[in-house]
Amino acid sequence: MSMMVLLLSMGVLIAAAGLGAVVWAARGGPRWVHGVAKATTVAAELAAAATKKGRGGSNNSGD
Repeated sequence: MSMMVLLLSMGVLIAAAGLGAVVWAARGGPRWVHGVAKATTVAAELAAAATKKGRGGSNNSGD
């Protein structure tokens, strides 16, 4: 169980670092920060697309 907690903690730290890079890049950080921010944004878009695809395109509007 402690290994799972370690992996989840590392994932949270990586996500927080990516968020920090996005904020720093928006304020005009160095060039490498813009690259990390772009990678973070692309990863978030891929995760969102995978989530939408995994739902099967069902319409859950509640009609």
